[in-house]
Amino acid sequence: MSQSYSAFPPSGLRRQLGLGTATSVVVANMIGAGIFTTTGLILAGVGSGWVVMLCWLLGGLIALCGALCYAELSTMMPRAGGEYVYLREIYGPLAGFLTGWVSFFAGFSAPIAASAVACAAYLGAAGVLPTSRLAERSTAVAIVALFTALHYRGVKLGARVQNVLTAVKVLLLVGLVSVGFLRGNGSWDYLSAQGEFWGQGQWSQIGFGMLLVMFAYSGWNASAYLAEEIRQPQKNLPRSLLLGTLIVTGIYLAVNLLFFFAAPTREISGVTTVGEVAVRGLFGAKAATVLSAMISVLLLSSLSAYLLIGPRVYYAMARQGLFFQAAARIHARFETPGLAIMAQGVCAMLLVLTGTFEQLLTYIGFALGIFPWMTVAGLLWLRKREPQRERPYRVWGYPVVPLIYLVASGSILVVAFWNRPVPSLLALLTIAAGVPVYWLIERRISARG
Repeated sequence: MSQSYSAFPPSGLRRQLGLGTATSVVVANMIGAGIFTTTGLILAGVGSGWVVMLCWLLGGLIALCGALCYAELSTMMPRAGGEYVYLREIYGPLAGFLTGWVSFFAGFSAPIAASAVACAAYLGAAGVLPTSRLAERSTAVAIVALFTALHYRGVKLGARVQNVLTAVKVLLLVGLVSVGFLRGNGSWDYLSAQGEFWGQGQWSQIGFGMLLVMFAYSGWNASAYLAEEIRQPQKNLPRSLLLGTLIVTGIYLAVNLLFFFAAPTREISGVTTVGEVAVRGLFGAKAATVLSAMISVLLLSSLSAYLLIGPRVYYAMARQGLFFQAAARIHARFETPGLAIMAQGVCAMLLVLTGTFEQLLTYIGFALGIFPWMTVAGLLWLRKREPQRERPYRVWGYPVVPLIYLVASGSILVVAFWNRPVPSLLALLTIAAGVPVYWLIERRISARG
């Protein structure tokens, strides 16, 4: 195996990804099962359709503010690893290590496992697979293994697959919205002034609604992780972050409006399978099978994007001795951080088999929200600490845009802790557990000389 790899070259990973792939990765990371599962839960809390739509609009604006901030940081430091690179430079190596620590165990591996299992479950619902646990888990492992191999065997191959899957995802969603409004059996009466859609709403629950919305919007910073492989990063990184976020915001608003067009709010409230309810209302019960197959394709796109991005974090950490050294090797033929990709794939497959990823996703969401907040706060600090530093892109509306993101996302974290203290505390303990691991690694490095 070692003979197939070259040591990390001084120039780093080769720049061979264009604007299309970078934008595709952002879109694929953001659009997952969340859009088909959270609206009913949000509606049960806030009690009004138009307030739900407001939550989705505000979520898009918050994500856009974050994307603008990451555009400045990614063009200042166009290296692989995203937040690991930024936090390490702003706050020191410990902060960088902790974001990578959380990313490996739950930030990427757990969503890969969750997407694979959900994909297999939807294939079962569509009648493609038996609905037994063994069949679903075996298929999920096979899906992870297949996409791990695809991304292992080359950046261009992985990028082509990613672009195709993302294009299919967007086309399916746009097609669903278009056909649903033009040919579906929905009713505009559900959205009329006299309908339930315009109810008063429970504003005390809007914070929890925003927490669910921001979970669905997570991934707006995806292309920043690939900064070292993107051509003309000064131009393409900001464009990919902004384009991807705007595309997804538009799709989310259109899909949610379709939900409320398809069925009265009382039928959607509290339902996790809101997409299935909507399709049944628009096209009948048989269409639920088609929806299940469609969602499985959507999840494959997200899974592929996670497998593309995550290894770049571990690759960046390994270059500085904070991950196993083999992860810093570039495959001589495929030009990928192959061993880092394999490590993440193995971790995801273990999570599929053990079934612990569901619990991980519940409590780790809080931890993953902390690091983007720290990153945007670090942007303000860098402006003050290094005002003369070259910035190929500067945040539009500075300092208002970063402050909007910090206040909004910080408030959501507070609400999350208030409503779910146990998983939030477990998330903080997960982060804290990385501190002694970092100290042990640093001692080992110091002892070597």
